[in-house]
Amino acid sequence: MGPRSRERRAGAVQSTNDSSALSKSSLAARGYVQDAFTALLVPGAARRAPLIHRGYYVRARAVRHCVRAFLERTCAPPDGCSAQILSLGAGSDSLYFRLKSAGHLARAAVWEVDFPDVARRKAERIGETPELCALTGPFQKGDPASALCFESSDYRILGLDLRQLERLDEALAAAGLDAVSPTLLLAEAVLTYLEPGSAAALIAWAAQRFPNAIFVVYEQMKPQDAFGQFMLQHFRQLNSPLHGLDHFPDVEAQRRRFLQAGWTACSAVDMNEFYRRFLPAEERRRMENLEPFDEFEEWHLKCAHYFILAASRGDTLSQPLMFPSSEAFPRIDPISSSGVFPASVVTSDSQGPNLKRYGHASVLLSPDIILSAGGFGEQEGRHCRVSKLHLLSRYCDFEWKGSQVCSPGTEIQWDGRLYHTMTRLSDTQVLVLGGRLSPISPALGFLQLHFCKSEDNRTEDLMVTLTNAGLKEDFTLSRWRHSATEVSYQNQKYLFVYGGRSVVEPVLSDWHFLHVETMAWITIPVKGEAPEARHSHSACSWQGGALIAGGLGASEEVLNSVLFLRPISCGFLWESIDIQPPITPRYSHTAHVLNGKLLLVGGVWIHSSSVPEVTVIDLTTGLSSEYQIDTTRVPWPLMLHNHTSVLLPEEQQLLLLGGGGNCFSFGTYFNPHPVTLDLSSLSVGQ
Repeated sequence: MGPRSRERRAGAVQSTNDSSALSKSSLAARGYVQDAFTALLVPGAARRAPLIHRGYYVRARAVRHCVRAFLERTCAPPDGCSAQILSLGAGSDSLYFRLKSAGHLARAAVWEVDFPDVARRKAERIGETPELCALTGPFQKGDPASALCFESSDYRILGLDLRQLERLDEALAAAGLDAVSPTLLLAEAVLTYLEPGSAAALIAWAAQRFPNAIFVVYEQMKPQDAFGQFMLQHFRQLNSPLHGLDHFPDVEAQRRRFLQAGWTACSAVDMNEFYRRFLPAEERRRMENLEPFDEFEEWHLKCAHYFILAASRGDTLSQPLMFPSSEAFPRIDPISSSGVFPASVVTSDSQGPNLKRYGHASVLLSPDIILSAGGFGEQEGRHCRVSKLHLLSRYCDFEWKGSQVCSPGTEIQWDGRLYHTMTRLSDTQVLVLGGRLSPISPALGFLQLHFCKSEDNRTEDLMVTLTNAGLKEDFTLSRWRHSATEVSYQNQKYLFVYGGRSVVEPVLSDWHFLHVETMAWITIPVKGEAPEARHSHSACSWQGGALIAGGLGASEEVLNSVLFLRPISCGFLWESIDIQPPITPRYSHTAHVLNGKLLLVGGVWIHSSSVPEVTVIDLTTGLSSEYQIDTTRVPWPLMLHNHTSVLLPEEQQLLLLGGGGNCFSFGTYFNPHPVTLDLSSLSVGQ
C-alpha cells in the first residue's frame, strides 16, 4: 500500500471516531450513561436511533466493567499503588474526565494515543473549554513538532501512529509512562483497523513492554455468517476495512491470539453474554425501558458480533480472570448435522417487483398463489413501511413470478403495518390481525383482503376493505409479534391468537379465540399450566391444536420451550413437549409440520456461536436434529430472521420470503430473492 492509500485509509478510520463520538453524546443525552463530557469534547449533536443507543450502551458498560475492576485491584487502599491507563486510539473518548470527576484518579493517571490530527484537535478542544480545564488542572500544550500534544499532572495526549512501535515506545517513555507500574491498555475498535501484521506487533510489544498489565479489547468478530458479511461490506464501503477477522473469527481464537503473543491469562465474552451475566437485572430493566424499542433481532446479532476481551500479565492482575466461565449463561453447541436441505433462488428482480422486506406476513391463497403484505422494505427506490402488496404466482411446474397487487377504487389502503399475522379464510379472503406502525403506534382494527381475478384472467386485483364487526376498538388486537393459529373445537374453526407485544406490555401472556364464521371472540376453557409470556415465537396448527415454539420472554430472555395446545373434550390443554436433545433457545423463526415433524426455520439465538438453520423435531419421539441449508446456489448473504415461509407439502418444498433487518449502524439489509428449500429428504419412512 502506497503512502497516499495509507493516508486515505487513516482519514477514513479517523472519521469513524467522529461518528462514534456523536453516538456517545446522544447516548448520554438519552440517559443511558452518565457522561457530561462527551458533548463538550465533540462539537455538534445527533439524535441516534434506539438500536444505536443500545449498541453503544453495552460497549460503554463493558469497558467500564474492565476499568473499574482494574482500578479496584491496583488502587484500592491501603496497599494501592500508582496505576496507569493507556488508551490506544482514544479519539474523542471522555474516559479521563469521567474518572477524574468521580474521584478515581487519586492514584492513577491516563495516557491517550491517536493519530496526530485527532490528538491535536482534542487537546485544543480541552484548552478552550473551561469545564474540562477545571478537571485537568494546570496543563501544557506540547511543541508542534513533538508527539506530546497535552500534558497535565495525571493526563497526557500523544499524537502517534500505532503502527510505528519504536516511536510509540520512545514517546510514551518520554511522557512518563512507567513500564513496571500496573497498566491497563485499552483498545476500543482499534486493532481490527490495523493490518494483521501491525496488530500482532502491537499486541506482542505490549506484552514485552508491560510485565504487570491488562490489555482490554473491544471489537468485531464472526465474519462468516450473513450479518458478519454485511458488517464487513459496510466498513469496506467506508474505506476502513476490518482486518484479521478471518484469522480470529471468535472469542476462542482471540484468546489464543493473546496467549500466543506472550500474555499469561486471557478471558473474553461476546456482548450478549456480557449483557446477561455482568449487568444486574435492575440495570438491564432500566436501560430497556428508556426508549420504545422493537429491533431485537439486530440488537442480539450486533452483540453476537462484538466481544470484550481482557488479557493479563503478572501475578497481581492475572487472577481472577475478568470474565470467568459460568453456568449462568450456558454455551450450547448444536448437535452435528443430520442432513442438508438444498436451497435455490425462486425468482429474480427481473421477473417482477421484488420482495425486499422484513416484518411482513405471507399466506398461501391457493397452491399456485402466495400473497405477502406489510413490513418494512424497499419500495419505489426508498426504504419505508411497505404499502404495496406482493403476489408470487406459479406459472409452470418449477417457476414462480412476482407481481405487484393493485386495488382500484378502494377507499381503504394498506396502512403499512409490520409484525402482523395473515390467515387464509378461503381462496378469496385473508384476515389480517394486529401489527404496528411504530413501537408506540399499534395498527388498529383488522383487515379483510378480498381477492378476485380480473375479467381477462391475466392480472389480479386485490380489494381491501376494513371490517369492523365490533372489533375495531377491541384492544385484543392492539398487539404485534404475536401468532394467530387455526384450531378446531366442537367441529368449529377458531383462530388462536397468542402472545405478542403491546404499547403497554413489553411481552404478553394472554390468548384469545376468534370464531372464524362469526368473527366474534369466544371463551373456550384452557387447562394446564399456562406458559410464560412471549413474543416473536412460532406457531402452527397440528392435530386440531397449536404448536408454540421458542420466542422472547420477559426481560428479553430467549426461550427454548415447545408447547402443544392440545384439544380435549371440554376445550384445550397446555402440554409441554419434552425435546431431546433440547433445542437451542431461539426466536424470529418460522415453523411448519411436515410428515409428523416440526420444522423450526432460521431465527436468532444468542447461546451458540453458530447460526440457526433448520431444527427438525419428531413429534412422535420428541427427538430433535439439525439440518444445514446448502446455499451454494443462493446469493449470499441470506439472513434467516424477520422472514416468512410457506410450506408446499405436495412438492416437499419450503419457500422463504423476504427477511433481513436494520443491521445496527451498518445499514438495512434485505434478502434479494425468494428462496426454496428442498425438504424431500424428510420422507415419511425416515
